[in-house]
Amino acid sequence: MDQQKTRLFLDDLVVGMPFKSGTVDITADEIRSFASQFDPQPFHLDDEAARSTLFGGLAASGWHTAALTMRLIVDSLPFDGGLIGTRCELTWPLPTRPGDRLHAEGEIAEINPSRSKPDRGIVVMRSRTLNQDGAVVQTLSASLLVFRRPATDRT
Repeated sequence: MDQQKTRLFLDDLVVGMPFKSGTVDITADEIRSFASQFDPQPFHLDDEAARSTLFGGLAASGWHTAALTMRLIVDSLPFDGGLIGTRCELTWPLPTRPGDRLHAEGEIAEINPSRSKPDRGIVVMRSRTLNQDGAVVQTLSASLLVFRRPATDRT
């Protein structure tokens, strides 16, 4: 398949356009590995210590959940030029746990073509990351820089 035809451009998007990602499984070892590098807190590193915290057991760092969500979204929305964020708002209503199977789903909420740079625009994407039970473990509202199809490719 032609790689260029599989890429998404600003011109391909409509408000309300949905997306749904594949899944990713989370292990305790992955939670501890991520946390040891980027968020070394007891509730992310040690099962025993985590039991006596607000989380009541081992929980992934929210940043780990965000990184996994990023991968899921990149695989689901192959924007030409990449997934380039300009701002975002994240919430983590529930922790991600060992054994969770996550997927992301969402929609294009806004499309704002640039007035000063006609080759691009800003798209607002809203997503939810859900576990295998359908519980939301992360919400994301992101403003993304998305390029228009090159003028030579427009029909």
